[in-house]
Amino acid sequence: MSNPISGIFNGNAALDKAAMDKAKRKSAERTEELATGEPSKAAKAAVAREDELVLSDIAQKAMAEPAFDRNKVEAIKQALKEGNYPLNARRIAESFASMEKLIG
Repeated sequence: MSNPISGIFNGNAALDKAAMDKAKRKSAERTEELATGEPSKAAKAAVAREDELVLSDIAQKAMAEPAFDRNKVEAIKQALKEGNYPLNARRIAESFASMEKLIG
């Protein structure tokens, strides 16, 4: 196969021949497109193909379910609104102080 930058052959002759054949086929397809005004069958097939992502059953289940307990979150929200959720101001302040030390 030839070096893509310099174009100089640097390997197996069979590989270089295959690369040349592929280039010739592409050139012939382009010539056909220009002559007929329509894309070749290969070009149509390339356009029609789409990438497809297939997830395993486990991945699909993980994506479908949230990573948290929605009921617990709603219960905490409701308790906060009603003023029934126990907050420890000292613990919150200590957490902020330790975060500030990490930041600098």
